[in-house]
Amino acid sequence: MAKTAGFQSPWWRRLGLLALLLILGGGLTYLDQRGENQQESATSNMTGEPDYYLEEASMTRFDAQGRAYQRLDTPRLAHTPADDVIRTETPHGYLIDDEQRQWQVTSDTGVMDRSGEQLTLEGNARLIQPEQAWSLETQTLHYDNREAHAWSDTPAVLRQHDQRMRGDRFDAWINEDRMRLTDNVRGHLPQQPQSQQSQSQQSEDQGS
Repeated sequence: MAKTAGFQSPWWRRLGLLALLLILGGGLTYLDQRGENQQESATSNMTGEPDYYLEEASMTRFDAQGRAYQRLDTPRLAHTPADDVIRTETPHGYLIDDEQRQWQVTSDTGVMDRSGEQLTLEGNARLIQPEQAWSLETQTLHYDNREAHAWSDTPAVLRQHDQRMRGDRFDAWINEDRMRLTDNVRGHLPQQPQSQQSQSQQSEDQGS
């Protein structure tokens, strides 16, 4: 009867195979991590790494005549040289018109070009008129200092006392103290109490 002999690999071959598997696994892990780091680096380069930042910063800009036209306070300010803009967190500031009235602005974040001529406020952006106390609320608010023009292409709510109006676009020219709400405009005017309505009706009857 023929006998079949069992073949067993030497121990050093098993050890070599195990070492090879470990090397291959380590190499694949390194390549995966390198790919992730390159992807993160590409994303960072697109947004730009800041070359400096300031904490608890207060910034005021002046025109050629030395008059302040813009003031901004922020807990953190960073400048990115890739796009040469200044980014701010939870900015609170004022746009100052020709009559030195201060229009208050706030938002979650802000982006400003280095010259200070263009300002974009993102997230819960708000503009408050200093005298008549009407306020605008929108998602994104732009401001061009050269034109003294603030505008929003995102849905906006305009409030004054108990009155409010909504629209898809808002424009304001602060030097002219003029605003405009356009596109799909709708409003809410609170109803007068019954006593006031009666008095108004009596006045109309007496006048006629």
